[in-house]
Amino acid sequence: MRKALRIGTLIFLALFGLALVGCGSTGERRSDVESTAAGFERLLRADDPDGLCTALAPETRSDLEESEKASCAKAIAAQEIPLGGATQRVDVYGRQARVVLDADTLFLSLFHDGWKVVAAGCTPHPGRPYQCAVKGG
Repeated sequence: MRKALRIGTLIFLALFGLALVGCGSTGERRSDVESTAAGFERLLRADDPDGLCTALAPETRSDLEESEKASCAKAIAAQEIPLGGATQRVDVYGRQARVVLDADTLFLSLFHDGWKVVAAGCTPHPGRPYQCAVKGG
C-alpha cells in the first residue's frame, strides 16, 4: 500500500513538474516572439531589405520572390509594410504567434532556427481574414 502511494506521489510530482515547465516555456516563447517582432520593426526603420528577408519564414520569402518576380530584397522593398509602433498584444499558440502593434499585425511561426515572420503589413477585416502586404502561401 505504501509503495503504491509513493509511486502515485512520484507520478503526480512528475506531472506537476512538467506542467510548470510548460508554463515557463510559454513565457519564454512570448518573450522570444516580442523580441523577433521588435527586431523586424528595427529592420523596417533601418530600411534593411536583406535583414527583413532573413527575418521572413522560408515559404513567405519564396512566395514573395515568386509573386514579384524579383529577389527578396527588391521585392520586400517594393511592399508597403507600415511601421507598427508599440506592441499592443502578443498571442502565442504553440508554434504560431500573432503580434498586434499600433499600426500593423505580424504573424510568426517557430522554426528550428527561431521565430520567423510569416505575414506582415496585416490589417484586420471583421468577419474576413486579415489582408497582408507580405504573406506565405
